[in-house]
Amino acid sequence: MGSSVWKLVAILIMWATSAFPNSSCTPTSEASALLRSGWWPDHVTGNGSLPPCKWLGIRCDAHGSVRIVQWNTHYWRDFNLGSMNFSLLPNLASLLLSFLDLPGRIPLQICALSRLARLDLSFNSLSGELPPCLGNLTMLEELDLEGNELRGPIPPELGTLKRLVRLFLWYNNLNGTIPSSIGNLSNLTYLDLSGNQFLSGSVPSEIGNLKSLTQLDLSLNNFSGEIPVEFGHLTALYYLGLHNNSLSGTIPPSIGNLSNLTYLDLSGNQFLSGSVPSEIGNLKSLTYLELSSNNFSGEIPVEFGHLTALIGLYLFNNSLSGTIPPSIGNLRNLKYLNLRGNNFNGEIPVEFGHLTALIELYLYNNSLSGTIPLSIGNLSNLTYLNLQGNQFLSGSVPSEIGNLKSLVYLDLSLNNFSGEIPVEFGRLTALYYLDLHNNSLSGTIPRSLIEHLHLRSINLSYNLFTGPISDRLVTAHSRDAFLGNKGLYIVKDRPPLRSDRTKIVLVLAIFPVFFAVLGSCFFLRRRMKRDETKEMPEKDGDFMSIWNYDGKIAYEDIVKATEDFDIKYCVGTGGYGSVYRAELPNGKIVALKKLHRFEAEDPSFDKSFRNEVKHLTSVRHRSIIRLYGFCLHQRCMFLIYEYMGRGSLFYTLRNDIEAMELDWPKRVNVIWDVAHALSYLHHDCAQPIVHRDVSTNNILLNDEMQAFVSDFGTARLLDPDSSSNFTANIVGTRGYIAPGEQSSIDFTEKRSVIRIINIVAAPSCIPELV
Repeated sequence: MGSSVWKLVAILIMWATSAFPNSSCTPTSEASALLRSGWWPDHVTGNGSLPPCKWLGIRCDAHGSVRIVQWNTHYWRDFNLGSMNFSLLPNLASLLLSFLDLPGRIPLQICALSRLARLDLSFNSLSGELPPCLGNLTMLEELDLEGNELRGPIPPELGTLKRLVRLFLWYNNLNGTIPSSIGNLSNLTYLDLSGNQFLSGSVPSEIGNLKSLTQLDLSLNNFSGEIPVEFGHLTALYYLGLHNNSLSGTIPPSIGNLSNLTYLDLSGNQFLSGSVPSEIGNLKSLTYLELSSNNFSGEIPVEFGHLTALIGLYLFNNSLSGTIPPSIGNLRNLKYLNLRGNNFNGEIPVEFGHLTALIELYLYNNSLSGTIPLSIGNLSNLTYLNLQGNQFLSGSVPSEIGNLKSLVYLDLSLNNFSGEIPVEFGRLTALYYLDLHNNSLSGTIPRSLIEHLHLRSINLSYNLFTGPISDRLVTAHSRDAFLGNKGLYIVKDRPPLRSDRTKIVLVLAIFPVFFAVLGSCFFLRRRMKRDETKEMPEKDGDFMSIWNYDGKIAYEDIVKATEDFDIKYCVGTGGYGSVYRAELPNGKIVALKKLHRFEAEDPSFDKSFRNEVKHLTSVRHRSIIRLYGFCLHQRCMFLIYEYMGRGSLFYTLRNDIEAMELDWPKRVNVIWDVAHALSYLHHDCAQPIVHRDVSTNNILLNDEMQAFVSDFGTARLLDPDSSSNFTANIVGTRGYIAPGEQSSIDFTEKRSVIRIINIVAAPSCIPELV
C-alpha cells in the first residue's frame, strides 16, 4: 500500500473521530466495545454486569473512562488486535499487550488514539509493515514493537513524534535505511534498532542531534560507511553498540567527548581500521571497551591506562602491534583482558601483577618474547590464562603460577619454554585444562600432576620430558597427550601412603613377616641341599610337594580356589598345559600350570612336565619364574608359580595400551633381565642349562614390568664334555629360532642369546612415543 493511500486512510480516521467528540464516548460505549472484542471471559466481566473499570487489566480515570489496557500471560486468552474497536476508546493513554503471541498486523485504528502515550506490543507475532500513521500519535512517549516479525522500512513519519522518549524496534525484519527524520526526536533517550539484519546504508549523521540520548544500539545489522563524527555530540550517552555491522573507516576522535560512556562496542565490523584514537583514554567512566574482530593497526594508546573504571578490555583479532603498554597495569578494576590474535611483541609487562581483580587473561597468538613475569603469581582471582602460540616466550615456567588457586584453564603451548614443570602446579586444585605442548620443557613430570585426575584435558606432547609417567594419567587422557617425548615411559602408579600413622602400622606389620620369611628360607635351603641328590619319585607314587604349606590342605585350597579348575579361571594355554589364576585363603594369588588330562597320559608331555619341575627346583634367580610347589598325582599334575600380573611379553607387545607402556627404556630392562637369567643358566648352575625356547610367550612380566623367564619344559642340560653343545630334536617357537637351528640339530647356549636379539627386533614391537 502506497504512502498516499496510508495518508488518505489517516485523514478519514481523523475525520471520523472528529465527528464524534470525546464527550460522546461514554463509559457505556467503551464497555460495549470491550465486551464485543471478546478479550475478557465471562467470569471476569460478571457476564457483562460489572463495569469495565473492575475488570482485570483495565484502569480508568476519575470519570470512569478507560485509560490503561494491560494484559499479560497470567490472564491470557486467545484474541487478536483486529477484534477491538479502538475508535471507541479515545481517552486511552496506555496500550500494553506484550508477550501474548498476538498475530496479524497492527490495526490502523490505533493511529486514532490521539491521547496514547505508551504503546507496547513487544514480543508477539505481529507481521506486516509499520503503519506510517503511527506518526499521528503526537502524544506518544514510548513505542515498543521489539521482538515481532515486522518488515519493511522504518517510516519517516516517526520523526514527528517529538515527545518520544523510548523507541524500541529491535529484533524484527525491518529493512532499508534509518530515516534522517529520526534526528528530530529531541527528547529521545533510548533508541534500539538492533538485530534487524536487513537495515543497511549509512548511519545518519542526524542522530548526532539527539542530545538527550543515553542508549544507542544499532548492532547486528548491515550498516556500512563511517561512524558519524557527529556522534561526539551525544554527551549524555552511556551505551553505544555498533557491533556486527559492515562499518568502515576509522573511529572518530570525537568519540572521546562522550564522558558519560560506560559501554562501547564496535566489534565485528571487519572494515574498521586505522589506529585506535588516544582520545578514548578520556572516557573515565568506561567499564567495557570492545574493539575486537576489526582491522585496527598501530599500538595500544598509553592513555588507556587512564580508564581506571574499566572491567573488560577486548582488542582481540586485529592487526595491533608494538609492545603492550605497562600503563595497562593501572587498571585495578580490570577483570577481563583479551589481546589475542594481534602482532604484539616485546615482553609481558611486569605491571600486570597489579591487576589483582583479573579473571581472564588471553595473550595468545601474538609475537611476545621474554619470560613470564613472576608477578603473574599475584593474580589470585585469575581463572583463565592463555599464552599459547607466541613462539618467542621462553625461559622457565614460574613456580608462582602455583599460587593461582582459582585457575581452571592454563595454556602455555606453542612457545619456547624450557626447564621443568613446577611442582607447585600441584597446588592448582581447581585446574581442569592444562596444555603445555610444543615447548622445550624437560625433566620428569611431577607426581603432583598424578593427583589431578580431575583434569578434563592435559597435553604435554612434543617436549623433552623424560622418566616415568603414571599409567593413571595415560588412562585418564589420550595417548596423543604424551607424544613426542622420546625419554618418556609409562609406569603403573601406586597410590601413596596416606599418613605417617599408616606407614608406622605397615612397618610394624612387615617386621614379623620378614623374619618368618627369613626363617622359611633358611629351612628350605637346608632341605633343598638335603634333597638335591635325590631323584624325583615316580608319578605312580602320588608325589606332592607344595612348599610352605601342608600338602593336603594346599591341594584342597587350590581345587576350591579354581572351582576344580573351572575354565573361567584360565588365563592362558601353553604347549602342554593350561594356566589358571587362583587366590588362596591367605589372599596370595598364584598361577597354576596344569597338564591337560589327555596329555598326562602322553609320555613326552609327562617328561616335559617333570623336566620343568626338575630345573625350577634346582635354580634360584631373581629373573627366573619362582616355583612355589608342584603336584604329581594320578588325578592331576600341576605346577604352582609366582603370579605375573602382566602376563606374557607376547601379549604385551600385541596390546596397544600395554605396548605403549613398554617403551624402549623398559624394553632394554626386559632384555637385561632375560640376559642375566640366561647367563645364570649357562654359567652359574652346577650343570649348565639351555632353555631352548626363549620366546615372547615364555617371558612373563610382573606389575612393575620386570621380566621373568618361564617354561622350562624343553630345557636340556649341557654336557660339559661336548664343547657346550648337544644333539636333540628341533624345539622352540617358530619365529624365534636362531639362524641355522631349523636345519641343524646342534644347539648351544649362544643360540639362546640370539633369540633375545630376535625378540628386540620383532616386527610386533610398538614404536616409542614420538
